Amino acid sequence: MSQVRVVSCGGTIASEPSEGGAAPAKTGTELVEAVPEVATYADLRVTDVGSRPGFDMDFGVVGKAADAAVEAASEEADGVVVTHGTDTLADTAYALDLVSDLDVPVVVTGSQRRFDEPGSDAPSNLLTAVRAAADDRFDGGVYVAFDGELLAARDAVKTHTNALNTFRSPGKGPVASFTRRTVRVHRDPRSTASDTSLPRDALPEADAVEVPVIHSGTGVDGRWLTRAVEAGADGVVVEGTGLGNATSGLGDAIRDALESVPVVVSTRCHAGPTEAVYGTGGGGVTLREYGVAYAGDLSTAKARVKLVLALAAAGGRGGDGRGSSARRTVSDDVVTVFE
Repeated sequence: MSQVRVVSCGGTIASEPSEGGAAPAKTGTELVEAVPEVATYADLRVTDVGSRPGFDMDFGVVGKAADAAVEAASEEADGVVVTHGTDTLADTAYALDLVSDLDVPVVVTGSQRRFDEPGSDAPSNLLTAVRAAADDRFDGGVYVAFDGELLAARDAVKTHTNALNTFRSPGKGPVASFTRRTVRVHRDPRSTASDTSLPRDALPEADAVEVPVIHSGTGVDGRWLTRAVEAGADGVVVEGTGLGNATSGLGDAIRDALESVPVVVSTRCHAGPTEAVYGTGGGGVTLREYGVAYAGDLSTAKARVKLVLALAAAGGRGGDGRGSSARRTVSDDVVTVFE
């Protein structure tokens, strides 16, 4: 029988109701015991690394999850399941993929409803994750298992606040679908999420890195971006419109910010890549000439995760008194991970 390590981080799947609002309370062992069917697919061991709601996750806990996955693989586990809150589940899955290169699948899952709620998706999601982790067709990479589907970590995004099929891969589709008895593989069974390898020891340092997200839209100027840099931001993600464009005012602020910190431009669209096509003050061609990095088809949240980890790996804290020239060198190094 396959050996699977379950790494518990908290989230709705581990939550219980209380007068002050639902909060994580169940251990990983309790989750496994609540779904006895999982034992028919794998011999399970459990590691608890956190008890956080998804909306209050930090890179320290993500680092502990990564360490647990590496430890499990070194002990010849056939796969790893990470249970997690859905709000930042896709962020954690992508971070794990950026810092790990394991020959076994790491499958991240959670639930929209607690175990005690009617129609809970917790049992089925945990079962799907264990089945995927124990399946030798998925021989490496990081995935998200949700609502009977397996998604590549790089492509998975949360698309709905409470729907059970919230996780989707816009423009890509699932890697595989699970029924009660069968698994249908739709595309390359190995996750292709790892477009960049970053050191795992960047994770504990990442919580000290400040990377705000600045949104472009009608009437937005550059004041907030300028204030963020002046306040010590180490880098900035600009969520642009369309193919990755910004207003003229924001474009001017981006030009000035690039003198000291890296700026990555993503898009607020749900699918499709960024691309330098338009000119004028904040158009993509102009921003490219200024020296921005483009997020490609990464979501804004994932672009931020990647920039944070790249800065942490480069020792790129900008607010620690270093001069602009040193920060510029860090910026140049970091931008290359988006090319």
